[in-house]
Amino acid sequence: METVDNLKVKIFADGADKAGMLDMYAKPHIKGFTTNPTLMRKAGISDYRAFAKDILQAIPDRPISFEVFSDDFDEMERQAMEIADWGEHVYVKIPVTNTRQEIATDLISKLSHAGVKLNVTALMTLEQVRDVSKHISQDTPCCISVFAGRVADTGRDPIPLMSAAVETLKPYPNAELIWASPRELLNIFHADMVGCHIITVTNDILKKLKLVNHDLNEFSLDTVKMFYNDAQDAGFKL
Repeated sequence: METVDNLKVKIFADGADKAGMLDMYAKPHIKGFTTNPTLMRKAGISDYRAFAKDILQAIPDRPISFEVFSDDFDEMERQAMEIADWGEHVYVKIPVTNTRQEIATDLISKLSHAGVKLNVTALMTLEQVRDVSKHISQDTPCCISVFAGRVADTGRDPIPLMSAAVETLKPYPNAELIWASPRELLNIFHADMVGCHIITVTNDILKKLKLVNHDLNEFSLDTVKMFYNDAQDAGFKL
């Protein structure tokens, strides 16, 4: 297995807890950050703009994605233009459809050709990747987030999908493919293997990076000790 230092895929921290984000910002192998409204709500954030601007002051030099939260394309556009104005390293997350499953490609095209750096999110099919890629500007950086972890949650192997998505995006050098919503540390190596440009990872998974190439006999012993110590602490008797 390769070490983290040898990986080609860029690791972005996925979260909205300021302390956790700053902890990851201190690590040179974390190349960027992503957020979404669900993570922000979980972190107890109520003032979207204030949170974003505070984070951007604390993390001024790595890509950060903030998502629009309207279901109306005109309002999405207004929000996107404001978010894009917050900084050169800001990417605006646009969902691939709204809640009525209306495709967002017209808005994606308009924003991308206006120079807005996009992170098109919540894709789960190769058809969606193809549709989105046809609408992005060749001159503006763009990320396309395929939720491989959610695909895996349905019992489907996401690796063939992600491999095909890498090939689909080869004619678009300004577009980077994101392996989104990973479920385990191994997915970082999966993403690297298929040629994904970026993988977004939560802090809970990132904390396991210290286990990469850990001796399995030692890991086995650690597990035995954990079971033994927990049984002792619980005072179990038979």
